[in-house]
Amino acid sequence: MIIENVIAAFGAVFAAKTLLLMAVGVAGGLIAGAIPGFTIAMAVVLTLPFTFSMPPEQGLATMVSVMVGGLSGGLMAGILTGIPGTPSSVATTFDGFPMARKGQPGLALGIGVWSSFFGGIFSAICLMTLAPQLARVGLEFQPWDYFMLVMFALTITASLAGKHLVKGLIAGAIGLLVRTIGEDEAAGMARFDFGSEVLLYGFDFIAVLIGLFAFSQLLTDVRDPENATKSLSERGTVKAKIEHLAAIREIGKRWVVVIRSATIGVFTGILPGAGGSVANILAYDQAKKASKVPEEFGTGTPEGIIAPESSNNAVEGGALIILMALGIPGDVTAAVMLGALLIHDVVPSPNFISDNPVLAYSIFIAFFIATFMMIGMQSFMLRVFVLVTRIRMYMLACVILGFCGIGVFALNNVTFDLWTLLWFGIIGFVMRQFGFPLAPMILGVVLGNIAELNLARALAITPELIPFFTRPWSLFFLIIALFSAMFPVFQEHRGRKMWTLFYLPFACFAASIPLFMMGGVPRPVIATIIIIFGIWVLHKRWKTGWKLDVA
Repeated sequence: MIIENVIAAFGAVFAAKTLLLMAVGVAGGLIAGAIPGFTIAMAVVLTLPFTFSMPPEQGLATMVSVMVGGLSGGLMAGILTGIPGTPSSVATTFDGFPMARKGQPGLALGIGVWSSFFGGIFSAICLMTLAPQLARVGLEFQPWDYFMLVMFALTITASLAGKHLVKGLIAGAIGLLVRTIGEDEAAGMARFDFGSEVLLYGFDFIAVLIGLFAFSQLLTDVRDPENATKSLSERGTVKAKIEHLAAIREIGKRWVVVIRSATIGVFTGILPGAGGSVANILAYDQAKKASKVPEEFGTGTPEGIIAPESSNNAVEGGALIILMALGIPGDVTAAVMLGALLIHDVVPSPNFISDNPVLAYSIFIAFFIATFMMIGMQSFMLRVFVLVTRIRMYMLACVILGFCGIGVFALNNVTFDLWTLLWFGIIGFVMRQFGFPLAPMILGVVLGNIAELNLARALAITPELIPFFTRPWSLFFLIIALFSAMFPVFQEHRGRKMWTLFYLPFACFAASIPLFMMGGVPRPVIATIIIIFGIWVLHKRWKTGWKLDVA
């Protein structure tokens, strides 16, 4: 029966018209993702009306293709101009843009493209094999767990700040403050609006993001008249060629980073409300912490591109898992997909795959095929985008700023968003001049609302704080948040202080406690493996006589 359904799904997806529509969808997603301010959700929303008259398999395959293309399109703008095309490609700019400026845009883009491909394939495999099981994990999460997840994510501020820890924490605090302006979503009360109607709606996240990254970068690039007449590339010529083989070799050397980052993406995707904007920063942080040369992050290291791109392409596979198994949209894009299913009289539920097997397998196959289409079409389109690095900066700045303004205004048709872009562009420029990292501020803006909303929900259910420490998932994220916050100190004293020898084993022992609390069979087994690994590390250190590496 399963084989018959899979064959029927292949027949529906591999129809000539469906494949053509999927190719158009991937191309549209790539273009939408590359335009700053034009989000993936907007592209999928614009596609939705065209699918009304299509059969369900064909319409959903087209929308999945737009989604897959949009996830990868953001890396083009991020790497070539330093401006993330989508919120899910923010972390890609941290190392992608510096690598492009070193004269290696082809290698940077190649690494981004193939990392996106491998992340998408990993996500597609998880989608096809583990959908019902992984969806149950997302169902376990309650407000206390979400709040602690965000607290863990906020500890990344210390890692992103690098050597400027105090300035990074200040920037993160400013980001959290910005997110509190406007109406409180939980209580419905105005805050910090100073009687202004426009401030009551708060600052649009995309406008803040583009202002901080795009406008401030453009101001920095053109402030010097001599630099303004040069191209983005610091070298004379740039080959408009994606370095596929070199990129695959770099990724092959770091395959562990791909698997770890894609796993983070899938896990984040099954958590409603988290999405790619959280996953790509989480993956970047974990790659930096696991690296033997963390000081190279931010200067153009391949790992800094591999981690966020593998992660953000795996997110939508995770979001589709919980959407198809439970009918819960993981993010805005998945919510539009839910609307498409409902329009075609299909209601996602735990029995969705068994009740609508052909449609379910069609979505699986379409996600898989769209990922392959993405690698081929993006390779062709990026040849054109690499030429952007040859354009003189003052000309490029005008064009980019124009696109940014159009993109920001098109989101809500609100003139105030253009002023937001201007103000935060100036704030970002001033912060850059005084050595404040912008990444922690963006992190505060992204996560502030999620943290506040879930804290309010948790306290509305019960004023007691005990669930934050007794719920297994909440305790798990609290423990890893504490060790994550201590990690910069550990990294600074690694090999020179005795206590650093116990950091990893104690982290393993502590993280295993909530896994045992979750019960069942798989999680206690995982906890046991983690404990055995911690004991093995302690034994290894004991055999070497607790020797410190003072070199």
